[in-house]
Amino acid sequence: MRILVVEDEQDLNRILAKTLTAEGYSVDACFDGVEALDYLEGAEYDAIVLDVMMPRMDGFSLLAQMRESGNETPVIFLTAIDSVPDRVRGLDAGADDYLTKPFSVEELLARLRVTQRRLLLLQASGDADTPIFENGELKIDYAAGCAYLKGEELHLTPIEYKLLCLLSHNVGKVLTHTYITQQIWGSSWENDIASLRVFMATLRKKLESQKDSPQYIQTHIGVGYRMLRVD
Repeated sequence: MRILVVEDEQDLNRILAKTLTAEGYSVDACFDGVEALDYLEGAEYDAIVLDVMMPRMDGFSLLAQMRESGNETPVIFLTAIDSVPDRVRGLDAGADDYLTKPFSVEELLARLRVTQRRLLLLQASGDADTPIFENGELKIDYAAGCAYLKGEELHLTPIEYKLLCLLSHNVGKVLTHTYITQQIWGSSWENDIASLRVFMATLRKKLESQKDSPQYIQTHIGVGYRMLRVD
């Protein structure tokens, strides 16, 4: 697995590169978004570990430029910014995950292992006998890995799509926070549950026409989420 580390703090950059290399990853490291673009033009990566606040070009701008150019490489944000609006901004821009500083290296490694499994999990998310799920005006083509609302394709991040598939396979059932995070990330770290709330908020924003009157995803406060059956 080849990883690009983009982090302007030199000590942290060096630690990340050394740790990931020791874990068997092939690692390139740079210090800002402009330099990262040069790396992305010359190589393909399986994941990018990306700082937000950097000189010349910040992480949000780099990610936006990547997605606009069609580069869908999974991105894990590392940042000291922990506000919900900034999390939402990053996830809306197309980030796949979000870790706040300080963080444990073990958790980052766990997130990268999840990223490694992601494509296989997405490919296996459907049922061979029922490759199409329909609920009201929502349609999920499991085999193609696509979801549609009112005939228009939904532009979902990989985790948003996994959440949607998980809920659809359990339509009508309340899924707890712990169950969902175990299925999506393989763990139930405190950061996982915080990230889940943000991902669910962005997913619902793409699905629901009325914020205060959910049609597809119902929140059970303190418990979890349920996909409603729509007539």
